[in-house]
Amino acid sequence: MNSEWGTKFRLSVFGESHGAVIGVVVGGLPAGFAPDFDEVRRELLRRAPGRSENSTPRREGDEFEVLSGMLGGAATGAPLLAFCRNADARPGDYESHFPRPGHADYAAWVKYGAFNDCRGGGHFSGRLTAPVVFAGALAKQLLRERHGAGISAIVAEIHGERDPGKFDGAIQSARDAGDSAGGIIECRVRGAPAGWGEPIFHSVESELASLLFSIPAVKGVEFGDGFNFAKKLGGEVSDGLTVDEDGKIAFLANHNGGINGGITNGAEIVFRVVIKPTPTISAPQSTVDLRTNTPVTHSFRGRHDPCIVPRAVVVVEAAAAIALAQYL
Repeated sequence: MNSEWGTKFRLSVFGESHGAVIGVVVGGLPAGFAPDFDEVRRELLRRAPGRSENSTPRREGDEFEVLSGMLGGAATGAPLLAFCRNADARPGDYESHFPRPGHADYAAWVKYGAFNDCRGGGHFSGRLTAPVVFAGALAKQLLRERHGAGISAIVAEIHGERDPGKFDGAIQSARDAGDSAGGIIECRVRGAPAGWGEPIFHSVESELASLLFSIPAVKGVEFGDGFNFAKKLGGEVSDGLTVDEDGKIAFLANHNGGINGGITNGAEIVFRVVIKPTPTISAPQSTVDLRTNTPVTHSFRGRHDPCIVPRAVVVVEAAAAIALAQYL
């Protein structure tokens, strides 16, 4: 399995959802960089399970231990390795012969000859987003220190509902029905200078999308007006240029989400991601018994979020920070 990403700011994640540990190796940290690990912990708590009634009851502290790449509170320039132990794993909840619909269980069973770890998705699990958040927290600090750039994401929609006051109700309704709900997350990057990125194959959109689609459950990404461009005329979305009161070039609108020709133009980077509903639900589902090659209806065990969207917000921010740290 290839679980590595990046050329300048690099990361490799390891571990399984219900294995002993999960972790990350981060390469490309500049020597002398002094991470604020209290900030890293706060970011991890935003993603951690078991912190609200609308998340999985699994409780993990996600307290990471750094084994290499640091000396005297500063990065040495060598790869930084960090890991945390899975404290609340229940591998016995999972049966390898019943692949869960909507998960990677069957595809991985085929690709890896039935040697894949199916416990909670193993290496395919959303549990592996914790190491991504760890690396993303470091990237956020670098972007802020070097360019004053800030990244923030919000839940924009859950199960078609756009009123934040009704999000909890939409999630609870799905839970009460033995089902789950999906949604949309919107992310904005402020302070990214003009000129980052490359045309064609290494556009900023390409770099961001490659990491955003690495988040389990992400099934769609759009920049700026995204699919709404199909409903517009060219004159409506041209993002005219002007000069602001400080004599700097600025834009009259930002339909393109801060990126033109694959290169940042200095405006806010704006994108949205679609998060699908959690595939494992309490209601019975159709699957196959791999031992007998027969179709069955099966009720799956395990602890799962009725809606993963709120916990994915910080993961989307982390992915954006890692992608943009390539340009530092």
